[in-house]
Order: sequence, then C-alpha cells, then structure tokens
Amino acid sequence: MAKKPPFRADQVGSLLRSAPLKEARDKHHKGEIDAAALKAVEDAEIKKLIAKQEAVGLQGITDGEFRRAYWHFDFLEELDSVESVNADSGMNFKGGVGIAKALKVTGRVGFNPKHPMLDHFRFLAANTKKTAKMTIPGPSMLHYRGGRKMIHPGVYDDMERFYDDVGTAYNKAIRAFYDAGCRYLQLDDISFAYLCDPAQREMLRSRGDDPDKQPEIYAGMVRKALADKPADLTITMHLCRGNFRSTFIASGGYEPVAETLFNRMPVDGYFMEWDTDRAGGFEPLRFLPKGKHVVLGLVTSKTGSLEKADDVKKRIDEASKFTAKDQLCLSPQCGFASTEEGNTLAEDEQWRKMEMIVNVARDVWGDV
Repeated sequence: MAKKPPFRADQVGSLLRSAPLKEARDKHHKGEIDAAALKAVEDAEIKKLIAKQEAVGLQGITDGEFRRAYWHFDFLEELDSVESVNADSGMNFKGGVGIAKALKVTGRVGFNPKHPMLDHFRFLAANTKKTAKMTIPGPSMLHYRGGRKMIHPGVYDDMERFYDDVGTAYNKAIRAFYDAGCRYLQLDDISFAYLCDPAQREMLRSRGDDPDKQPEIYAGMVRKALADKPADLTITMHLCRGNFRSTFIASGGYEPVAETLFNRMPVDGYFMEWDTDRAGGFEPLRFLPKGKHVVLGLVTSKTGSLEKADDVKKRIDEASKFTAKDQLCLSPQCGFASTEEGNTLAEDEQWRKMEMIVNVARDVWGDV
C-alpha cells in the first residue's frame, strides 16, 4: 500500500531535458515544426522519463517539467492579467548570470480554468501507476522578483487587494488540480529562503518593501490559497536559494523565517535546501510541529559529483537532533533543470544521485 507523500526518497521536480526533447524544442522555436509535432515528442519523452523514475524506485513521479522553459514563468504567465516581458528579472545569479525576462500584471489577477498545466498533469497521471506529483511556483513569486513596479499603474492602488487576488487565484488553481485528480501538489516558493539573505532583504527595503513583514504577507497568501484544502490532498513547499545553470543567488540559514514557515502555513511538508553551508545548520527544525515533514535536500543537483551515502546518513542523524527522524525524508536540494538549459551535470550522474537517495532512504527508514 502506497504511503502518503512526501515520500522517504523524493524529488523536487525538474529533471534534465533529454536530447530528443531539446532538439524538438529548438526546431519549434525556429518554426521548423508545429506545436502538435512538439507535443508528440514531449509525450514520448515524458513516458520514457516516467518509466525511468519508476525503475529507480521513486514513489512520487513528475513530468520533469519537460513542457516548460522555466519553473515559474510558464505557470504564472498563464494566469489572467499576467504577461511576460523582456526586462531585467531583478534576480542576478552569482557570476553575473541573469535572465532577461520578467512578469507584468496588467489587470486583476485571476485563474484561467483552461490553464494548460491542468492537461500536463492529466497526461502525467494517466501514464504512471505511482503517485503523480505536480509542481507550480508559489503565490509570492508573482510579487517577490519585481514588486510593485511590475504592476500596471492604477490596477492595484491597495497592495492588500493584490495579495488577496493572488491568493484567491491560487485557491482556484489548487481546486482545479484537485478536480483533475492531483493529490500531491508542490508550491515552489523560494522567496522564504531569499528572505534569510541580508543582501536580498536590503533589496526589498530599497524598493519600498519591509523584509520583516513580507514573510507574514506571503504566508497569508498561502493560507488564502489553501483555505478548504481537501484532507486527501498533500501540499508541500520547496525552498532554495536560486538554481540556474548550477549557479545560485542567496545565502543564509532559515532562522529568520522558520517559525512562520513551519507554523503559519497549513502545508504538509517542506523541501529544504541543505547541501552546503550557505543554508546554515539544522537548528530551525526545532520549530517543526508534529504531523509535518521536512524533506532534507542533502544531495546537490548542481554538480555531478556523487555524495557518499554514509555522509548523507550522518547528516540525517544531525538533523534528527532537532526533530524526530520519522518527520524527515531525503531528496536533492533542488531540481536538476529549473530552466530548460539544465544544470552542469550529465543525465547518468543525475540518475546515480536519485538511486543513491532511494538506497539511503531504505537503509535509514526501511522504505521509500
């Protein structure tokens, strides 16, 4: 009998795009094949990906975000009154790497009941006998990167109305995924980790936001989104400090947001980055209440170097000093391809990491 997610051995969501998929997306971008031909390749490659995940031993299966260019833009730009524009994203990764794309809010934000990712989920669920896991960006991601300047003048003179509309849109989105059969949904809400970085907090101050107030504002959006959450729907939240071509943005332990994170939002579990000392220690886990789980991101997705299983087990033991081991699980620290370019490792290195996670989970907890 399958246990309820998150699973002892789990994954964040995105996986390295396959060569046939990359080729098809490139041809579609150049106008050499149409959308139907691209979808046919996506369908075929996702089926292969599902089979690979199942063979490795994973219980939570994703589509690898194979139909997306970005982990967040593709979902958000399909909301009502949200469009993508060529502009500085406001997020510059270490080494000077940036993304020249941003989101602009042109009217009242709402959820489109014909959102294409509903069909993406339906295809995934129809092609796995395991638990189909859907990932979408968290509600704060429509605000954090651009702030008020990316909202068309006059649309939201009162930011409280904006936050409420986004929360309501997400509430409808979550219900739509549930009605489509989704029982495992993840909100990628990396702003909570960014709010632990002094430089990011200063960035917010400089544009007129209060970094001391934003955690509770964002938590309020999540509570709005999860109002009347069905009991058999598992919602997890993923936090990281940036992941683009193996680079990052933020640093800092979770202490500034831990209590809000664990106790002010009705989510069931948290995927949390802990693969480097940039994430700080495990002490914030002391705030984790009974009944919730943290999936320890102890295995890096940024490089192909394979961690030693014994080292990972030791770190699980360290984390269990601050919360019950039964409330812990294991995963990579982030996705392997938050954007279609992917991180700087090979596919076989990605799968070796996933196999190691499954084996460690069996050794530590007796199951996956």
